[in-house]
Amino acid sequence: MSESFDRLVQLMAKLRAPDGCPWDRKQTHASLKPYLIEEAYEVLETIDQQDPRKLREELGDLFLQVLFHAQIGAEAGTFTITEVLEQLADKLVRRHPHVFAKQEQPGDSLSPDQVYSNWEQIKRDERAKAGQAESALHGVPKTLPALLRAFQVQARASRVGFDWPHTREGTERVMEKIAEEVHELREAVADDIADKADRIESEFGDLFFALVNLARFVKVNPEEALRGSTNRFVARFQLMEAAAARAGRPLDSMTLDELDLLWNDAKRVLASSSTDAEASR
Repeated sequence: MSESFDRLVQLMAKLRAPDGCPWDRKQTHASLKPYLIEEAYEVLETIDQQDPRKLREELGDLFLQVLFHAQIGAEAGTFTITEVLEQLADKLVRRHPHVFAKQEQPGDSLSPDQVYSNWEQIKRDERAKAGQAESALHGVPKTLPALLRAFQVQARASRVGFDWPHTREGTERVMEKIAEEVHELREAVADDIADKADRIESEFGDLFFALVNLARFVKVNPEEALRGSTNRFVARFQLMEAAAARAGRPLDSMTLDELDLLWNDAKRVLASSSTDAEASR
């Protein structure tokens, strides 16, 4: 593995050398940001597709971004790939004392929730030692997808007690809050006021935030849930397009009732395919 890693580091250095690739030489930390995000999402898509061979390829593409940034850092004299790896290794050891340090309570006696709680406490201690301002919401990147960021912010606030109890009654309180936000959104849409667009956007955001809160209570990742729903919509819509093409009629020539029939047919086809796939496992 060391030989393969060293080869990749050398290849990246060659691409960035004066006689290397003009495009690679031009890149900066900032210019590479879109590619890092894109590669991360391609990994997520491949995981959803459950394709190990494709996942291997996409993980390589994601790792390339790490090497790219490390090479730029080495050229600027700010950090090297070795320092990146050493800092990561030190962090893993430091934040897993139940595995790497002798403790009264061995790691295999801890629950995953206890391990996660300890991890967060160690992070807080690290920030305090570094003199960083402490906040329960510290460490949630603003660049996260909005649903995921809302989920993480709410989870952090919950850890300091700012939350309804995670009981049936608490879940009902969240559902009531969603109904309240829907009502306020209806009012915003119906109102005839000058700043109507801003108010609608605000109320729409509040509704999303409340729905994310419900996701926490029912233990659903809202980002994954919405991605799954979107993927199902795409699959059904493409089946509709295929059916319309076989009938020799474009979708935009059909009535809403006809489109509904195609949609329901697509749902049945996919549901049947899913049932067959489960049965074959």
